[in-house]
Amino acid sequence: MLSPHLHFGEIGPRQIVAALNAAEPGPGQAAFLRQIGWREFSHHLLHDNPGVGIVSLRPEFDSMPWRDAPDDLRRWQRGRTGYPIVDAGMRELWTTGWMHKRVRMIVSSFLTKHLLIDWRLGADWFWDTLVDADWANNSANWQWVAGSGTDAAPYFRIFNPIAQSRRFDPAGRYLRAWLPELRRLRSSGIHAPWQAPVSALADAAIQLGVDYPRPMVDHAAARARALEAYRTHVRAVTGADRP
Repeated sequence: MLSPHLHFGEIGPRQIVAALNAAEPGPGQAAFLRQIGWREFSHHLLHDNPGVGIVSLRPEFDSMPWRDAPDDLRRWQRGRTGYPIVDAGMRELWTTGWMHKRVRMIVSSFLTKHLLIDWRLGADWFWDTLVDADWANNSANWQWVAGSGTDAAPYFRIFNPIAQSRRFDPAGRYLRAWLPELRRLRSSGIHAPWQAPVSALADAAIQLGVDYPRPMVDHAAARARALEAYRTHVRAVTGADRP
């Protein structure tokens, strides 16, 4: 959770790198250094592209036919999508002003791919709610997820929120911390409550659609819709299937 302190200049990236170099080697050091490097790279991008928070670095994405869906945007903002990992992240953000890096990628992918909502609307929400809101880093990361940035994740990379949840929070501890209505649900069902047996939901006193929302979109259908929308648009603009 150094990001707010980096943003406000209370610590500098060179201090962090020096401290890591002086420390005993350990797991995660190289990955952590890469993240510090990515943050600095984002500032270089902003320097050379002042409009990075407004204009897609890959121009073909500026004419992407994003959906105008304010109700869907609102459900995402408030953590009411019906996908526990997405909702937990958005509620953590609203409550604390911070969110884990992995969850930031998941919720950003969900907005731009599952809901086909403009990445700029997501970036605006993060800008309003994050205590570490950084124009360079926030903008570059959203463009990375949307596929419109430099060295971006390709548009056909779509995070599966259920698989991500099971992989990174197998016991459901993070989900239970931010979704109290699911706290009594077993780990086997907490990542996708609508797939849990009726008896398990009853034991946990959960009525889908009442205590916790049903998924606002089906993952497979939303993935297919996103792939078709991205592929059709990018092909029309560039003549290529994969930019």
